[in-house]
Amino acid sequence: MRVRFRLVAWGWMAACLCLLPWLYPAQAATPQAPQRIPVKVVVVAMFEPGADTGDQPGELQTWVEKDHLQHVYPVPGAFHAARMNDAGELAIVTGQGTAHAAATVMALGLDPQFDLSHAYWLIAGIAGASPDAASLGSAVWAEWVVDGDLGYEIDAREIPQGWPTGMVPLMRSKPYEKPVDALPGQVFAVNAGLARWAYAETRSVALPDSDRLREVRSHFQEKAAEAPPKVQMGDEVSSSTYWHGARMDAWAAAWMRYYTEDKGRFVTTAMEDSGTLESLRQLADSGRVDWNRILVLRTVSNFDRQPQGMDAATSLSYQKVSRYGAFLPAIASAYAVGHTVVQKLIDGWGSSYRDHVPELQSRPGTRSAGIAQPSRDAVKSR
Repeated sequence: MRVRFRLVAWGWMAACLCLLPWLYPAQAATPQAPQRIPVKVVVVAMFEPGADTGDQPGELQTWVEKDHLQHVYPVPGAFHAARMNDAGELAIVTGQGTAHAAATVMALGLDPQFDLSHAYWLIAGIAGASPDAASLGSAVWAEWVVDGDLGYEIDAREIPQGWPTGMVPLMRSKPYEKPVDALPGQVFAVNAGLARWAYAETRSVALPDSDRLREVRSHFQEKAAEAPPKVQMGDEVSSSTYWHGARMDAWAAAWMRYYTEDKGRFVTTAMEDSGTLESLRQLADSGRVDWNRILVLRTVSNFDRQPQGMDAATSLSYQKVSRYGAFLPAIASAYAVGHTVVQKLIDGWGSSYRDHVPELQSRPGTRSAGIAQPSRDAVKSR
């Protein structure tokens, strides 16, 4: 009798267990992770003074309006929401300065909404430039970005006699002392082959010129400054300090030569890119982004030093009212040149660029200088 009772009881229990998925389907189902949005290209802008559309443009607005970035995605921890279109192009504003840039790019890179594993990154914004190297409105593709903030500094009034600058590399006792020992996050070599490919694809893009720009250029006697705007290659010193003047221009050129051991050529100066690139470096180290897919494009909105016959302080005061500047032409150049590359990548996505990074092994018209390795240890060892 006891054996029969146990058999009946086990039978009822088995029947109840079989019915549980029908009685409680929500508890039986296994939750699935939401599908991430695949991104083909990320456009990184640095500032937008007003709305994303409909007023005077900053670095984002033209991309939003012309590329129809109608989808808005809040990104926790970022300075600004991301905007995206149906073609796979995403854009975000980092905020000004290296701290904002680093935080925003890291927030975007860690956001589970997006699949960035195959995304190309286009840093596209305005910059200052040396009149020795570029003209107003020009667009400049970089292979090297060197941080201009990390270092020791002595006030100019206390610089020892014979020193060319009061800026001293960290762990050194005088300017440009060898050997070079860059800290992680101080020198960035992006994929030179990709940068050269982007330049080759855009070198013939017509950039806006005007009587206004020609009048501004007439105050500068340097050959590069007098020329119409064009697409070119050149490297960047990135510093949250907005410096200005002939002596600072000379420092930036020497700082670039020092930290790249004469491989880089200073052309532009911008505020955010060392922060952006450091976050991308860490994201690449963790496998979330591909370091070989990063492009840096800066367009010239102003010269980094005064014209002949003017002191640096007066010239700096004129920067606020754009007396010697090219803000809107530089904004237009950033989109005209950057969009050409973005569209090329999107159009060739399925057939090539999703899985294969386009690279040109030598700068058009020059011998190859080689492609820098992306690892952090390699950068530090230079």
